[in-house]
Amino acid sequence: MTAIEPTARPGTAPVEETPHGTPAARAPAGVAKEVRQATRGVYRMHGHMRAIRMTLNALLILALLYTVTLVKALIIPLVLAAFIGLALNPIVARGTRHHIPRWLGASVLMVTLITAIASGIGMLTEPALTWLHTAPSQIRSFIPKLQHFTRPLEAAGRATQALVNGHPTLSAQNPSDVAISVWDVLANTPKVLAAVLTVLLLVYFFLVYGDLILRRLVEIAPNFGYKRHAVSIVRGIQTEVSRYILTTIVINVSLGVTTAGMLYVLHMPDPLLWGTVAMFANFIPYVGAIVTTTTLLFVGLIHFEVLTNALLPAVCFACITAVEGNLITPWILGRRMRVSPIAILIWLLIWGWLWGVPGALLAVPMLTSAKLIAERVRGWEWFARMVQR
Repeated sequence: MTAIEPTARPGTAPVEETPHGTPAARAPAGVAKEVRQATRGVYRMHGHMRAIRMTLNALLILALLYTVTLVKALIIPLVLAAFIGLALNPIVARGTRHHIPRWLGASVLMVTLITAIASGIGMLTEPALTWLHTAPSQIRSFIPKLQHFTRPLEAAGRATQALVNGHPTLSAQNPSDVAISVWDVLANTPKVLAAVLTVLLLVYFFLVYGDLILRRLVEIAPNFGYKRHAVSIVRGIQTEVSRYILTTIVINVSLGVTTAGMLYVLHMPDPLLWGTVAMFANFIPYVGAIVTTTTLLFVGLIHFEVLTNALLPAVCFACITAVEGNLITPWILGRRMRVSPIAILIWLLIWGWLWGVPGALLAVPMLTSAKLIAERVRGWEWFARMVQR
């Protein structure tokens, strides 16, 4: 018998065979498989590139953290001067609307600021040095006052040791003297004065030439559309950051004045000194209030013999700062400038670790300013959303 050759239907092309004997109609399946394999390869390549990009970004962040730690003596005065300049810029700008030159308005403002700082330092230096000088004797006199609080705890500890070991163990307490030298404080005075003068000079030049620098930056834009967009962004950021910083300074100064008045009414020693401490500590949310409350509690226990009078300053300050932090500040600043407490604590840990006390004081203004800037810069909205309360 002879093999019957396949015949094509009328009006259709004959079926061709591939060299391997596979009909050509099945070839697209192999092509699809190759396409899927190529697609998987592209996806794997994109995954590798994303991992490399994340690694490089992490290395860049670490390099930036190391850099800001290494040159913190240069960056901290710049950041502080920039914040003060932004806070005072609306005052100078309002003077220019009344045909007052920027250099004249900035000069008058800086003379007023220097006079206020010098007066404050003159009033606070003597009580601060007195407290530092008398701290060891004050601590020694404070320890006997705590004996009626610690005696029940010591008795409970001895009873617990007697149950565990069979006999109580008496530990001799040798309180070590706290040595605080005034000369150690005075030795750093030239460095402090140099840093203050540097910040003041930077603030003056920011006030006089800040707008000129911004105009030069806007002129770099390639066309009129970009320039207009850049002007709107820069002006919006400048207005919002200036408003936030100036409002925060006013709130903290008001808190310091209120605290000083409250301590004066309660007959606390050096109320102006502790009001200043409360003002600066309030730049550090949560932590500053705790530190100030603890300090007032310690000073009250040293100064007053009656326990109620000793606790009253700390309790009153805790009530004042609770009202300020939960009612007054959110109402004045509004929701847009409020930041998540978790973001604040993380930011405080990072900048406190990098820059110490100056970093802790500048952390929250830097975080809020970065949030306000990220809201207006394309591609950084995610950061503003992450730290939003």
